[in-house]
Amino acid sequence: QVQLAESGGGLVQAGGSLRLSCTVSGRTPDRFALGWFRQAPGKEREFVSGINRNGGLTKYGDSVKGRFIISQDNAKNTVYLQMNSLKPEDTAVYYCAADFQRLGLPSQLRSPYEYWGQGTQVTVSS
Repeated sequence: QVQLAESGGGLVQAGGSLRLSCTVSGRTPDRFALGWFRQAPGKEREFVSGINRNGGLTKYGDSVKGRFIISQDNAKNTVYLQMNSLKPEDTAVYYCAADFQRLGLPSQLRSPYEYWGQGTQVTVSS
């Protein structure tokens, strides 16, 4: 029994910031990866960032590198995505996902992730 819950989405102006949270509940392994993906209507789901929950290894998509920061609070079993310098093209539903088989650098592919949250909407106005 594993559940992922995202929060923190909202409406901001271009140049603003948001912080998304993803909390994992249920039975988890000691080391796994959490990834953030985003999807706008009519577009493919895109990898944003990922982190290995135990080792702290991180990865970022090219479109967000230098603007977004992924971090974790293991005591709370929560991963955060700090989004800065937001652009209208960042508008999407943001999902977190867990890959329980990942021991190293998080994958940017969708298929390795077994569990997915319901998503949280991020809208960036011009």
